[in-house]
Amino acid sequence: MLQAPIFTAMGFVMAQIASMTGFARSAGTTGSIHWVWEVRSVNGRGLEVRVRVPTGQDGAGETARAALQKALTRGQCQLTLTLTKPEAAARVRINEALLARLAQAVARVPVPEGVAPATMDGLLGLRGVIEVEDETIDSEALSRDLTEGAARLVADLVEARRAEGRQLETVVTAQIERIAALTQAAEDNPARQPAAVRARLEAAVAALGGSGLDPDRLHQEAMLLAGKADVREELDRLRAHVASARELLAAGGAIGRRLDFLAQEFGREANTLGAKANDISLSRIGLDLKAVVEQFREQVQNIE
Repeated sequence: MLQAPIFTAMGFVMAQIASMTGFARSAGTTGSIHWVWEVRSVNGRGLEVRVRVPTGQDGAGETARAALQKALTRGQCQLTLTLTKPEAAARVRINEALLARLAQAVARVPVPEGVAPATMDGLLGLRGVIEVEDETIDSEALSRDLTEGAARLVADLVEARRAEGRQLETVVTAQIERIAALTQAAEDNPARQPAAVRARLEAAVAALGGSGLDPDRLHQEAMLLAGKADVREELDRLRAHVASARELLAAGGAIGRRLDFLAQEFGREANTLGAKANDISLSRIGLDLKAVVEQFREQVQNIE
């Protein structure tokens, strides 16, 4: 997507992120024609632009489509053009000369018995008696105005999507920081330490009446359980994914697909951490992590 650079307080250039949801409207009048462009965009895996324009305005529709395709990278867009011509723009004229000649011709024709004579409303209904004179439309002026209106429409849609993108960035950044905090909480959780595993194992053995278990054997079992429950690799990968997400947000641009991939990776590590949890406190951290990751995944679905 085409984006103006943003200069931060430190002087670095950062591109904005954008939502795929937005609406824009552009309207104007050319002669007696009132025209309205409208475009709506929603989430999409790729970029799809559907155009609906009045008959004879296919060129304007294709010009607007091309402008949207140049400005956007993802989203489903519905673009419509409406033309309205006031009734006052049309003038009704009676061709009095033709009507007089028809009346004279009818008067000269004998009316057969059983046939009603011609009436004024009947004569007025004949082709050519009533003429509707439309105001001349300046096609070139209309085409120019529609093109300019479409350009404003695209610019407004881009800005609308950026505005929502700024709000999304705030939400997603907070979620990434929450994931980082939970990862650190899991790192610092005392339940991961071999000594804590041994204490829980000793308590379980004592509860089963096996307090006389050989200390060396107990130590070996504790170390084995601690190894099986070790989540060091998951924590390292979670930190790496957090760093990648921060870098993507700092770079900006069309990062939605890459953030979506990271959301899947976050979910995979959170599930594994929860499965390996050997203590209720660590299980709670895993559940909180899964909840935040799911919220993160839902939000990044809206990012271009």
